[in-house]
Amino acid sequence: MVQAHIQKTRLATEPGPRRVLIITGDPIGKKLAGPAIRALSFAAELAEDGHSVRVVSLQHVEISDARYELLAVSTQQQMIRQEDWAEIIVVQGNALVLYPVLANTKKYLVVDIYDPMHLEQLEQSKGLGPKDWNQAVSGANGILNHQLRIGDFFLAASDRQVQFWLGALATLGRVNPLTYGQDDSLRSLIDIASFGLDGSLPEVRRPALRNVVPGIDDSSKILIWAGGIYDWFDPITLVYAVNEVRKSRPEVCLYFMGTRHPHPGVPEMDIIAETRQVSKSLGLTGKNVFFNDSWVDYKDRHNFLLESDAGVSTHFEHVETQFSFRTRILDYLWAGLPIITTNGDVFAELVTQHKLGASVPDRNVDSLAKAIDHVLFDGAEHIKMRANVLKVREQFTWRNTTAALRKFCESPWYAADRIMVDRHGEIHRAPTSQSRFVLIRRIRRAFDILVSQGPVALIRAVRRSSR
Repeated sequence: MVQAHIQKTRLATEPGPRRVLIITGDPIGKKLAGPAIRALSFAAELAEDGHSVRVVSLQHVEISDARYELLAVSTQQQMIRQEDWAEIIVVQGNALVLYPVLANTKKYLVVDIYDPMHLEQLEQSKGLGPKDWNQAVSGANGILNHQLRIGDFFLAASDRQVQFWLGALATLGRVNPLTYGQDDSLRSLIDIASFGLDGSLPEVRRPALRNVVPGIDDSSKILIWAGGIYDWFDPITLVYAVNEVRKSRPEVCLYFMGTRHPHPGVPEMDIIAETRQVSKSLGLTGKNVFFNDSWVDYKDRHNFLLESDAGVSTHFEHVETQFSFRTRILDYLWAGLPIITTNGDVFAELVTQHKLGASVPDRNVDSLAKAIDHVLFDGAEHIKMRANVLKVREQFTWRNTTAALRKFCESPWYAADRIMVDRHGEIHRAPTSQSRFVLIRRIRRAFDILVSQGPVALIRAVRRSSR
């Protein structure tokens, strides 16, 4: 009887174009961070398949695209209209707890969990003190658990993340006879949609670094850090390593592409000021280490990448690293750059396996300095690394990485444990528990105050609510 019920669920839709609503918490403009890049790339690939696509930002929208609609939503009524329009809803981040109509939708619900933000909070909020640190991590956990309880289909960034999220889903009871009977691989419940890159190779459009940034010229060997600097990264060891390399290779340069995040709710993290201070104290700033005081426009980033000689990403080997997916490393693949990275994440394994550059132990200045010298200055090896990068890049094009999402949208299904059948035999999504939602909403409010206004505002809000 269960199997017949599941079969009916899977056959409830025929292949064809759908109305797909994609929701991101990030602003959408010339300057884009990972979540917005991902939402827009999803939209482009689904539009290519013939779907009608709308991308909604919970912040603001400053650009347009002929392939799909772009709009901002800031009220419950606006979101109600968007939910009513959609057949399939793809959400990131906090949307489900901010807008009850999404949590209680009867539409097909895809949840993008490529960013394990509770693991990020273990690093980002650890300087707040035990009580507030615990509250920040608990808030992120609450948001994610709410998503995991109600989604029909989940998207992870790697196979390692799939295993991680399957453990969470099992703990919440989502791995059960119904979902297992629907698909014993559970790939109908969760599958991989890694971050991707453009299908066409970039071309230089304008000078961006050499003879543009004072201190960087045609003789420079440029190591570029794409994206932002966050507390879970380790740019300080990198700066010390550059200091060692420049003693024998004065032409070495390190350029940080972004320090001011385009999302207004993301404050400048302490690690940025610390990195600047170390660079200044070593006499590197403006000579061998350079900071972009803003954020490179998304459609201009390739000009910076193509003038560089290698890409770098250094971090600590902790649990956030283990399940992370360093999205801007894909820009290095896109631009054909050798990669220098720290051990511990999926990209380090990729770099080692395919000889794309160098992967080194964390917090090890000497090993990192040797890797920089090898990748930048060993001409024959540098050429081989670039060739290997171009071979690997094809597997990460957005067309390939969105295959699971495109399959779902072509013929969507409800998760077997999230449905109910009415007295007429019609299939519907089971409603969300309102009491649970209220609890999660309170947790989300605390987390939202933390990331948008800072720890002081959070502490004040907690004190007010406890009176």
